Amino acid sequence: MDTLSQNLKTLTPTKNTAPRFAILISTKNRCRDLEITLKSLSAFLDKENISCTVYDDGSADGTSHMIKTQYPEVTVLRNEISKGYLFCRNQMLNASNADYAISLDDDANFLSADALGTISAWFETHPECGLIAFRIFWGLDLPKNETDLSEPQRVRGFVGCGHVWKMTAWKAIPDYPEWFGFYGEEEFAAQHLFLKRLEVHYVPSILVHHRVDMKGRQKDSSYKIRMRRSLASGWYLFYLFLPPEKIARKMASSITAKIKLAFRERTIVPIRLLFQATADLIAKTPFLIRERSAFSRSQYKEFQQIPGTKVYWNPNGDDI
Repeated sequence: MDTLSQNLKTLTPTKNTAPRFAILISTKNRCRDLEITLKSLSAFLDKENISCTVYDDGSADGTSHMIKTQYPEVTVLRNEISKGYLFCRNQMLNASNADYAISLDDDANFLSADALGTISAWFETHPECGLIAFRIFWGLDLPKNETDLSEPQRVRGFVGCGHVWKMTAWKAIPDYPEWFGFYGEEEFAAQHLFLKRLEVHYVPSILVHHRVDMKGRQKDSSYKIRMRRSLASGWYLFYLFLPPEKIARKMASSITAKIKLAFRERTIVPIRLLFQATADLIAKTPFLIRERSAFSRSQYKEFQQIPGTKVYWNPNGDDI
């Protein structure tokens, strides 16, 4: 796409008034991480055209108190009992009157100097773009090198910890599917955008640091349930969007991969995940029937030709 190869420095916003931005963060029991993130956003919090909302999803670590006492400019919403981050994101997005809504995880912050200027310029010069996916570095430490020479491009999806919605695009598609639990909502939204002829653009000049311990995640007590939900949500997406003749092949491929993994690593865990995800799939059948929005064969072929989601940015090259 030729328009995506333009140098961002040549993009000039055409609006006479500054666009309205909303920064939206869902959090639960990660007060210290959130405090770092809010501190990184301090320069934005006193701007008239920028709002920041944090949805505290039932935290028990003093999160809401910290925000109210240290960051009174931030709007705090709270669930006394957790309802899940998808509920929180839907509530914040649907209540926003901004032009652009930035979604950050509570442990993610911008590294780029003029992220908001880049966002507004990109959206104004690319009306076909409904969502911008950021370049994301994953790790506890800062990247040793922030330079990236890759060009912006259209991609199939985005990552939840760092992206921005054009709100007219958000309003054109269904809400995130809260019945997914977690995982898969980004693909759900991206595929609905595609059906509306709206695009997801990866703009690498906007860099976000996702401050996570990747190795530690695998030792976390929630890791197995995360793997179960990830597998199940992938299957939900097959049944929601794929042409009928593609579903069986994709399911067979997914199941075979787990069985091979079990034999290769000599563990029963992948087999257990298959049974658990199958139970989840059966339980969600009414949702799958009601919300199916299948691609036509030609749409599926077109979608598959779009470059894949950029999830992990590697300072040494080879984005994943």
